[in-house]
Amino acid sequence: MCGRTACSLGAARLRRACAYRDRRGRRQQPEWLREERYRPSYNKGPQSCGPVLLSRKHVQQDADSSERVLMDMRWGLVPSWFKEDDPSKMQFKTSNCRSDTMLSKSSYKGPLLKGKRCVVLADGFYEWQQRGGGKQPYFIYFPQGKKHPAEEEEDSDEEWRGWRLLTMAGIFDCWEPPAGGEPLYTYTIITVDASKDLSFIHHRMPAILDGDEAIEKWLDFAEVPTQEAMKLIRPTENIAFHPVSTFVNSIRNDTPECLVPIELGVPKEVKATASSKAMLGWLKSSQEGSPQKKEDALPRWKSQFIHSPSPKKSSAGILRQWLGQEGGPAAKKHKA
Repeated sequence: MCGRTACSLGAARLRRACAYRDRRGRRQQPEWLREERYRPSYNKGPQSCGPVLLSRKHVQQDADSSERVLMDMRWGLVPSWFKEDDPSKMQFKTSNCRSDTMLSKSSYKGPLLKGKRCVVLADGFYEWQQRGGGKQPYFIYFPQGKKHPAEEEEDSDEEWRGWRLLTMAGIFDCWEPPAGGEPLYTYTIITVDASKDLSFIHHRMPAILDGDEAIEKWLDFAEVPTQEAMKLIRPTENIAFHPVSTFVNSIRNDTPECLVPIELGVPKEVKATASSKAMLGWLKSSQEGSPQKKEDALPRWKSQFIHSPSPKKSSAGILRQWLGQEGGPAAKKHKA
């Protein structure tokens, strides 16, 4: 399943990280819709809002269906037919939908057959492994390359290189309050059986779209029918992970400490170096007095959709570099 994610890029950098090629091969950046509502987070749970990609044709009927837009939507699908005046009155959870039953449940079947397919964006997601002494959280993400260039200017047209965003298949819908008011856009993340490498952590995982071709087919509902798009919904082995502190267990904890790799078998408290403590202090001080994170006060993870296939290797070292740490345990793939 998928019950917690991280997406720490600011709005402008997230847009650049989502660059893609249009039908003519031109490099484009998706336009933000309701950008002011987006809030980065290291610890995002259901009922919070998060960034998704969708076809522009959903919001502009005469648009090319291959064009993409970014929108901040609430996690947990509220079907358009829901009749109550308060979405919180829903009696069932819709943050995830199983791939094997989504065409048999009206909450998901309706929007799916109407082409309301989206891509949920994240640095990665958290999953908890059941252990004898409790539950051990892991951070799960795409394998990363070694490149980690210096920070770039905001208006740079260069392709992003570095941390690659995790792209998960989702379904969205738009609910309108019966008494009138602003429409509510919500989404659910599709889940599949866990891949071999992840099955020791949990038996389910998000349906991950690996590469821009898969993203393009999932989003382009006008050209790719539902049955064809469904072929993209399967487990992937192209994944990396590392254990993290139980600090992430509380949704109230929303700092880079949530992502720090730990070594199992030793106390799980986060052991920050002097440099990472300085960065954490800078982040904290930059956010004091404000209920929202300012983009300039965020670490600059970099990612791109236009890329060579990712190598199958763990990437905790790159993550640690971003956090300003040195040394420590490396991320590992599970060995039977």
